[in-house]
Amino acid sequence: MEKKTIWDLDRVSVDEYKTQVEKLPIVVVLDNIRSLNNVGSVFRTADAFLVSRLMLCGITATPPSNEIHKTALGAEDSVEWEYYESTLECVKQLKEEGYTLCCLEQVKGSVALQHFIVEKGQKYAIVFGNEVNGVDQEVVNACDVCIEIPQCGTKHSLNVSVSGGIAMWHFFDAMHN
Repeated sequence: MEKKTIWDLDRVSVDEYKTQVEKLPIVVVLDNIRSLNNVGSVFRTADAFLVSRLMLCGITATPPSNEIHKTALGAEDSVEWEYYESTLECVKQLKEEGYTLCCLEQVKGSVALQHFIVEKGQKYAIVFGNEVNGVDQEVVNACDVCIEIPQCGTKHSLNVSVSGGIAMWHFFDAMHN
């Protein structure tokens, strides 16, 4: 098997991506993410899976940033983003815009990701939490559903950029065709 070249991948330009590529009705909310590398990684994954917007909240850093760029590799220019001082205000606004608020968090009564049915035509906002404390409890309470990625190892959680990628893929896979 021969590896594909950059030309084989047939990617669009940033301008084409922003103006001509239809995005999915998915918004990702980052609740107080400490690591700029994690923020950059989420930007890059959001670009790959046609997320319409990133909401950067609280202490989450915003572009321009060399540290974000290290992992975003330019996706901070292709993915639309907004900053909110308060994650709770952000999710309230998204609720008013008609989004179903999905919190990726380990809570009693959560739905295992593989059992969460994504409906085409529905608008979703997926909230990812702080690397240590997870999603703030007030934000959890404001969400419509909590989704959990089942795990079997010794650790109790995954890195936020990894769990974000898994969740974004789940929504992309259900909506993209």
